[in-house]
Amino acid sequence: MSGDQADAAVVGTGPNGLAAAVTLARAGLRVALYEAEDTIGGGLRTEALFDRDIVHDLCSAVHPMAAASRFFRAFDLPARGVDLRHPEISYAHPLDGGRAGLAHRDLERTCAGLGRDGARWRGLMRSLLDHSEGVVDFVLSGQRALPRDPVAAALVGLRTLEHGTRLGAARFHGEEAAALLTGVTAHALGRLPSIASGAVTALLAHLAHGTGWPLPAGGSRSIADAMAADITAHGGVFHTGRRITDLRELAPARLLMLDIAPRGLLELAGDRLPPRYARALRRFRYGPGAAKVDFLVSEPIPWANPEVGRAGTVHLGGTHAEMVRQETLTARGVRTDEPFVLVVDPAVTDPGRAVGGKRPVWAYAHVPHGDRTDPVPLVLSRIERYAPGFTDTVLASRGIPAAGMEHHNANYVGGDIGAGAMTLTQSVLRPVPSVDPYRTPLPGVYLCSASTPPGPSVHGMSGYLAALSSLRREYGVRVPPPLGVRP
Repeated sequence: MSGDQADAAVVGTGPNGLAAAVTLARAGLRVALYEAEDTIGGGLRTEALFDRDIVHDLCSAVHPMAAASRFFRAFDLPARGVDLRHPEISYAHPLDGGRAGLAHRDLERTCAGLGRDGARWRGLMRSLLDHSEGVVDFVLSGQRALPRDPVAAALVGLRTLEHGTRLGAARFHGEEAAALLTGVTAHALGRLPSIASGAVTALLAHLAHGTGWPLPAGGSRSIADAMAADITAHGGVFHTGRRITDLRELAPARLLMLDIAPRGLLELAGDRLPPRYARALRRFRYGPGAAKVDFLVSEPIPWANPEVGRAGTVHLGGTHAEMVRQETLTARGVRTDEPFVLVVDPAVTDPGRAVGGKRPVWAYAHVPHGDRTDPVPLVLSRIERYAPGFTDTVLASRGIPAAGMEHHNANYVGGDIGAGAMTLTQSVLRPVPSVDPYRTPLPGVYLCSASTPPGPSVHGMSGYLAALSSLRREYGVRVPPPLGVRP
């Protein structure tokens, strides 16, 4: 099926483009998807890099939202054969001297390990866990309607104010608990503390003790493959290796869904956008960059604290004070030799990822926007600080500077994997202030990328909400189509 035959054309096959296509195809529309790269998935791609038997996640690796978001709950990945593997320790935060904070999936084990800070940790997490679905649905919404669970919304507001100010870490006695919480806060990729990072913390930290921080067996591409299979089963067609350079290439499709950043919309629409809207898109701010490093290693990471080696995700940033300083400098554009680094050894959770004594290691370093520095030495140094001897296990490595990330995925402008700075304003009013942030002034053209609410992460909600908006406005469809596996 070509664009001439399609009811809807989707540009970009990242998780949001796929979610939009799933929703539209389920509603009965003929959908054609266009992907500039040779493989679909965007941030969900998994490929062999150094050894044909060892696959590496090229962007995202750990997926809390695949187990929690409203779209994926309805889509039901496990029923489609996607095996979400849960580590016993959701994430860990090593400190000097062999110390570490450990966020077990079991809340009580976490609290026991934090000593006198255990009761405080429980106080932060228990109420969120009791209203977890409401918390997730409120944070991962368009923030344009009354919350379904007002108690959950109130809890999010309270925890956001607490985590987004100096109160968050000040309540703890020891460095382990404060660092454990701040490591989650740093996922917001911006200065610390901030209100936006507080909301990220409320969401991600409690999920570590609930639906978890799972890794899909075989890599992130299994999520994209499941979504693509559903789209194809409902008549959708994929066109890979097809870069769209002008919206007119997609005519006469009645509906256009764009999983692209605002800069991409400006390029594709040219002078057809109203000047006021175009100016607003140009004012859209992009955040700090992420530099990616992939390692092929000969053994598990030799953490100084062996318990860290049981975690699905490891945060390397030092103490709370060190992370606040580092992330704030990074947001200001100042490069240092001690970036915040996220590390994943997938075979810890998915043993099948280790083959013949070799295994992949995934890492991101937070760096200034557009930074061109080779991240491999930076990441090696950070891992060595907490895992002496790691360098000796490295068989091969590949680093992509922040400036190179957008060549891999055009939405990662300057290496911003969040597709837009997570400031207080842009957390909700993205890409421009609007009652319907997905609808553009061009007839039938909608944005559905992470540059729209609710923002970054593999949750599919931006695509899902954009698709529902388009179905309501263009076709008068007000009841969301069912997304589950049919008997």
